[in-house]
Amino acid sequence: MGMSEWTTYQLGEITEWYSGGTPSKQKEEYWNGEIPWISARSLKGTRVSDSDLKITQEGLDNGSRLALRYDLLLLVRGSGLFNSIPISIVEKPVAFNQDIKAIRIKKEFDYISPWFLLYWFYGNTRILNGIMEETGIGAGKFDLPLLKDLTIEIPPQKELEELTKTFKSIDDKLILLQEQNQTLEELAQTLFKRWFVENEDPEWELKSLSEIADIKIGRTPPRKEEQWFSKDDEDVKWVSIKDLGESGIYILNTSEYLTQEAVDKFKIPLIRENTVLLSFKMTLGRVGITTETMVSNEAIAQFIPKKKEITPEFLYFYLKTFKYQKLGSTSSIVTSINSGMIKDMPISVPDTDSLSRFSNAVKSIFEKIKSNSKEIQSLTQLRDTLLPKLMSGELKVKELV
Repeated sequence: MGMSEWTTYQLGEITEWYSGGTPSKQKEEYWNGEIPWISARSLKGTRVSDSDLKITQEGLDNGSRLALRYDLLLLVRGSGLFNSIPISIVEKPVAFNQDIKAIRIKKEFDYISPWFLLYWFYGNTRILNGIMEETGIGAGKFDLPLLKDLTIEIPPQKELEELTKTFKSIDDKLILLQEQNQTLEELAQTLFKRWFVENEDPEWELKSLSEIADIKIGRTPPRKEEQWFSKDDEDVKWVSIKDLGESGIYILNTSEYLTQEAVDKFKIPLIRENTVLLSFKMTLGRVGITTETMVSNEAIAQFIPKKKEITPEFLYFYLKTFKYQKLGSTSSIVTSINSGMIKDMPISVPDTDSLSRFSNAVKSIFEKIKSNSKEIQSLTQLRDTLLPKLMSGELKVKELV
C-alpha cells in the first residue's frame, strides 16, 4: 500500500484561518486579566496554554480573538520565522496577536486529528521555508494564499491514527523530560537560595568575580568572510545568545559552527567542557554550561574557577540569581554591561565546607538534568528524521517496530 490510498487536499480546503489582534495598550482595563495573550515570544514548543502577558474579557472583546482548544497557532510574520517556524497546538483557550493565525480543522474533516496537522507542519519545514518572504525590516512573512494552496496528503483513517499516536508519544515523552528538568532545576535553585542567599554568613569573604575565576570573552570572525562560518556539526560549536536562550542548563546544540582555521586565525578562546557561560551584551543574564569544547561570540563570557571548590553548579546559580540591575549607575533598566563590570561583580565566597556540601547535594540533580537533556536531543533528532518520511508515505509506522 503506497500513497495511492492517501487523499490529496489543499491545506485551505480542510482548515479555517482566524486572525488575532492586540487590544489598545492605552486602556489599562484591557490588560492584566486572566486570559493568556500569545505573541511570538510565548509561542514556543509544540503546545501552548499560557503567557506572561494576559488580557481581560473586555480587552478580548475590543481587539483580540480567542483560539479554542486544539486550534493550531502559527506565527505568520516576524523575525522569529528565520530560525524556526513556531507552531503550537492550543491546550486551553488563549488570545493571540495579529502576527499569529489560528488554524482550525473544518467540521467535515474532524476525523483529521489536529496533532496530525501539527506534525504535518513540522514535517514540511523545508517547503514552508520556501514560501517565506522577507519584509523590509529583516523579518519573515508567509505568503498566506500560497500557504493555503499547499497540498496535504491524508492517509486512510487507521494509518492516520497510527501516525498521530507515534508522534504524540514522542512528543509526550519530550514534554515529560522538559518538565522534569524544570522541576529539578527549581529544586537545586531553592537549595542554593536557602544556603547562600537567605542564610548568607557575615563571615564569608566578599570578593570580586575576577578574584575567584579567570574570565574570557568570545569573538566573531569578520561576517563578510563566509569561509569561517559553517553549519557542519563536525566543526567547532559557536555559542550565541540565542543558543543560550534555547538550551536549558546544558548547551548541547548551537545554530552555527566555526571552522578550526577560524578559531586558530582569530585566536578565539576555547571553552572547555563543563564551563559556565554568561551573556552580558544585548540580552543580559542568560547562563548555561558547556557539554564539550566550544567557542562563543563576543557577547558571552566564560568563567574558569581558580579553586576547585567553586563548582560549575555553584557558579551557574550565582550568575542565574544575580541582580544585574545593581550594576547600573542610573535608574534605567540595564540591558548590557561591559567585561570590566563582570570582573568587578561582587561575590560573597562561602567557606569550603558549605561549598562542598552544596556540590554534593546537587551533583546528582545536575547529572539527571544532563542525561534528560541528551535524551531530549536524541528524541528531537529522531522526530525530525522520521517526520518527513512518515508524512510523505515513504515510511510506514509498522516498519518502525
